[in-house]
Amino acid sequence: MTQSALPTSNSVTNTAASHVTPDNTVALCSAEATSENARIRSQFPALNQMLDGYPLCYLDTAATSQKPQIVLDAMAQYYTNDNANVHRAAHQLSARSTLNYEKVRDQLQQFLKAKRREEIIFTHGTTESINLVAFGLSTQLSAGDMILIDSAAHHANIVPWQELAKRTGAVIKPIPLMQDCRLDINAYKTLLELKPKIVALCHVSNALGTVNPVAQLVQLAKAQGAITLVDGAQAVAHLTLDMTKIDCDFYVFSGHKMYGPTGVGVLYGRFECLDSLTPLMTGGEMIKRVSFEATEFGSLPNRLEAGTPPIAEVIGLGAAITFLQTELTPQVQAYETELLTYLQTQLRALGEVHLYGSLDNNIGVVAFNLANEHHQDVGILLDQQGIAVRCGHHCAMPLMQSLNLKGCCRASIGIYTNKQDIDRFISALTSVKDLLL
Repeated sequence: MTQSALPTSNSVTNTAASHVTPDNTVALCSAEATSENARIRSQFPALNQMLDGYPLCYLDTAATSQKPQIVLDAMAQYYTNDNANVHRAAHQLSARSTLNYEKVRDQLQQFLKAKRREEIIFTHGTTESINLVAFGLSTQLSAGDMILIDSAAHHANIVPWQELAKRTGAVIKPIPLMQDCRLDINAYKTLLELKPKIVALCHVSNALGTVNPVAQLVQLAKAQGAITLVDGAQAVAHLTLDMTKIDCDFYVFSGHKMYGPTGVGVLYGRFECLDSLTPLMTGGEMIKRVSFEATEFGSLPNRLEAGTPPIAEVIGLGAAITFLQTELTPQVQAYETELLTYLQTQLRALGEVHLYGSLDNNIGVVAFNLANEHHQDVGILLDQQGIAVRCGHHCAMPLMQSLNLKGCCRASIGIYTNKQDIDRFISALTSVKDLLL
């Protein structure tokens, strides 16, 4: 089914039936799970606040996650004791900063199961990472070359490719969606027969939470000789990542989606793929030799990290990785899945709520609208009760157009979300419904 034929709501039956009890709720009663969640939640100071007399109920983790104390402490430690530039001074502060900065590259190599530490490039976020790749591939494309893009992609995984197409004469083609907003694998296979040069995918939809089978999609693309990039911004805080299994050429994500700071991101790439990119940024740090006649660029990873990097943010990202490696256990992941199922179930039980996308293969996110009410009105009324959700097109306007929507509300959960958050949200949304309908 093509995008234009997608419905405006979804009535897919929840397949996590083993969690649903006869009274239409979900069993989240494990004392051990509740205790573990409370311990994890206690590490996030921002959650312990009141908004206009209501305790904060933060359901906007997909936009940006809250930060655990370990991340705040790591950044404060750098600014308090180690503040110096990296790679370029002889004094002890710079040596300590450089050591701590480069340790994070080693952490990420392990975290992603990359083959080489030089395959980890620090950027300022997912958006810069994709722009870096799109610009870097400019000399490798010609007029008429095809770029396939996931129809549910974030704007950051659309616009840089459009700009690349303008520069090179390449052609953009979206990969169609099925009725439940998952990628149409058969249509994808047909498009791959046209030998695209680049295939840009999202691991998890930021608007709907749909999980794509990226290892399968990448394998199919590589069989046709395509360069593959996967946007993992919404996956990194929920899933265990393994680049040897996904096998893509490039994988990108942001620190602030994974309990780390804003202003830092990661570009993973196969060494030979990274090494072939034309640098987006040039200047200090990325050079080997400079004269007024010519400049010789340095080697990876420095060649793609011009200028002073976001040092404190990288160090904070390292703390976030430590946090995830310690706390994101299979049991915690299972609890997140139960919470999401509970959220879906409670929303559907409320009535007059439209849910969007596949409900049986998603993580972290539920997209919805209340009857025919404007999403922004619903969000404002929820905010007045301390409930933080996202409202709008979620930087996925093509997806919204395919759903015949101007926008929707999005409730998203994180490692700190608990059943009480969901119950408070449902109670608040009930009062909004009573007021508006």
